[in-house]
Amino acid sequence: MSVEIQFVESFQDIDPGLWERCFPAPFEGLFWYQTLESCGLEDQFKFFYALIVDKKGGTPQPVGIAPCFLHDVPMSLVAPPVLVKVLDIASKVWPRANYQRTFFVGSPCADEGTIGLVPGVNLEDIILPLSRAVRQKGRQMGAAMVVFKDFPCELRKAMDSLCRSAQYFRIPSYPGAVIDLAGENIDGYFAALPRAKRQKFKRKLRQSAEVIALETTYRQNPSEQELAELFGLFMNTYEKGKTKFERLSLEFFRRIKDFPCAWFILQREKESGKMVTFMLAFKIGDRLINKFIGLDYSKGANTYLYFRQFEALLNFAYQQKVKQLQSGQTGYRAKLDLGHKLVDLDNYCRHTNDLFNIIYAKVSADITPETLDEDLVEHYAALKNNAKSGD
Repeated sequence: MSVEIQFVESFQDIDPGLWERCFPAPFEGLFWYQTLESCGLEDQFKFFYALIVDKKGGTPQPVGIAPCFLHDVPMSLVAPPVLVKVLDIASKVWPRANYQRTFFVGSPCADEGTIGLVPGVNLEDIILPLSRAVRQKGRQMGAAMVVFKDFPCELRKAMDSLCRSAQYFRIPSYPGAVIDLAGENIDGYFAALPRAKRQKFKRKLRQSAEVIALETTYRQNPSEQELAELFGLFMNTYEKGKTKFERLSLEFFRRIKDFPCAWFILQREKESGKMVTFMLAFKIGDRLINKFIGLDYSKGANTYLYFRQFEALLNFAYQQKVKQLQSGQTGYRAKLDLGHKLVDLDNYCRHTNDLFNIIYAKVSADITPETLDEDLVEHYAALKNNAKSGD
């Protein structure tokens, strides 16, 4: 292929038909980037789209879309703790020392990085010219680093060409989490769950029901009052989280509710009528994406609200006849208890300075998924032990 890369700054600069061809179900496509662009995230992200054009045959034809964004990444997310302390001191003199301007290929809050290509175009054909164009765009925007963010491991054959030919280095990202749903209803899910995990989940559901009675509703267009309530719960969970990348606004939820794929799972305490959990889920094709949640932690740990919420999600998934749940990154302990399997995701990185690039690559060589999140240490240790024993 003879490929040309053209950058545009809005989803509106790309034909909707191309969006549809490049991001079919179950991928988050036009609706997702339309929302992100319009909900007031300008102080965090600057969005771009790399339009991939095939010039073969004399008539240029758009054949792909690579969503991109510019973001000042807090060094606390990527640097070793010792270096973070040094940077904290340096930031008193130079405030930007705690941040690294980075040009990403991917989405700030999608569960996987996706380069959308029309049928018949292979990632191997476009990845190197795209990487060159992305590096050049990153330099123009003053970015010190370029990152292809959260790409699934099944794309390594194509993506690893960046390491061989363009001096990128690959480092593990936070794994994704999915459940392939078995059976026709929630009984099928429980039957497929290992016995110990099944008993543990059901015990928590019984204990929760003894403490708090909940009423669950599934909504597509929540009212302004409901949006205010659920946003408060969302911020509770956001502030409690250990890893923070994007910070969403109430306007995000106002915008996303207008799209048919967006469903809100709301749970209220029957006695008081107060909303105590919410979940935003996307139903896209055969996949249901558990996108954002919020919990009322004041109700106490013995209410097990997360598990009541997940039970509601399972019931909804079976009602919608989806085949897979996708639950995103972090919070792994509970997800593993609920039967999720982890999906390895990779970041492909290139520093603009060749010397720094070598240093970063050497430092990152020791990064593994379990070094990113302590909840994963036991999980990966068990996998290694099972592999040694032949189980």
